[in-house]
Amino acid sequence: MSEELAAKSCVPCRGGVPPLAGAALEELLARLGPNGWRVVAGHHLEKRYDFPDFARALAFVDRAGAIAEAEGHHPDLHLSWGKVVVEIWTHKIDGLTESDFVLAAKLDAAL
Repeated sequence: MSEELAAKSCVPCRGGVPPLAGAALEELLARLGPNGWRVVAGHHLEKRYDFPDFARALAFVDRAGAIAEAEGHHPDLHLSWGKVVVEIWTHKIDGLTESDFVLAAKLDAAL
């Protein structure tokens, strides 16, 4: 099911819509599969990716950045030796939209 999300494109949020909550969040999280994504405080998605060294973690950040630019949707990327922590939310509404889950699926596909 994650592939279905990854095949979509992020849709720019113009604001004025409520963030996703409850069952809608759970359904989209389930579509990402059991791969480490979690919804934090109903506000944002978070995942830690582990790598065997700094160079591969940095290469993933470069791929993630290219995906973010192509989608016009930009996550927070925290790079350190052997790991990257990704946080995603829609800043315009200070919460989650389907596009956040689309971006998460695209990042997983970039591994």
